[in-house]
Amino acid sequence: MKKLIFTLLFLVGFIQIHAQLSLDVESGLAFQGYNDVRIPNESSATEFDFNDDFDLQTPVIPLRVRLGYRFAEKNLLSVLYAPLTVDYKGPAPFDISFQGDLFAQGRDIDGLYKFNSYRITYRRDLVMSERWTLGLGFTAKIRDARVKLSTDDVSAKKDDFGFVPLLNVFVAYNFGGWALFLEGDGLAGGPGRAFDFFVGGNVPLTDHLSLKAGYRILEGGADVDEVYNFTLINFANVGLIWQL
Repeated sequence: MKKLIFTLLFLVGFIQIHAQLSLDVESGLAFQGYNDVRIPNESSATEFDFNDDFDLQTPVIPLRVRLGYRFAEKNLLSVLYAPLTVDYKGPAPFDISFQGDLFAQGRDIDGLYKFNSYRITYRRDLVMSERWTLGLGFTAKIRDARVKLSTDDVSAKKDDFGFVPLLNVFVAYNFGGWALFLEGDGLAGGPGRAFDFFVGGNVPLTDHLSLKAGYRILEGGADVDEVYNFTLINFANVGLIWQL
């Protein structure tokens, strides 16, 4: 009996501790607007656009996984894993000087653009009414990026691993059975910018599971000595949100 009581108390405590957990999984299709590159960012290097100058090798199907924990009612802490890799292929439309190597016009090139994002976000919901929710916070983002060109005998790449501070915003309107919301991270200033925003709706499927669908925009880049790269990617996304 004591073991049973102890087990029940443990389960109750476990549920209470984890009662505010959420898991958000999102995927869909990506449609690229532009991907301008010049590396290094100097006159001797060639600027090109992955999107205009090469062919997309395979459809880009993104994946985003966010684990959240709400505490003290109005506070949300979350971690995000958002990998992104785009493969390109095609003949060089002109001579391309990239990372000090020359890729001659007409040579078949395999191109790679990778931009994996790892984020920790703290948000506080300043307004929580029957209809409206408004939250503001900040995000610590780690970017793991790579741009690569290769042929049969020449290969060059540029890796970029670093920290980016971002502001976080969340706005939602509850219609009763479903909600329309906007959420994302963004910041502009200095030599670069970064924006990642989603607008869409979610509909409850069960007491703990919701379906979400909408549009996401990912835009940004940097204009510094080592790299010139600005990218725009649009996403048509669907996902599931599980909450305890």
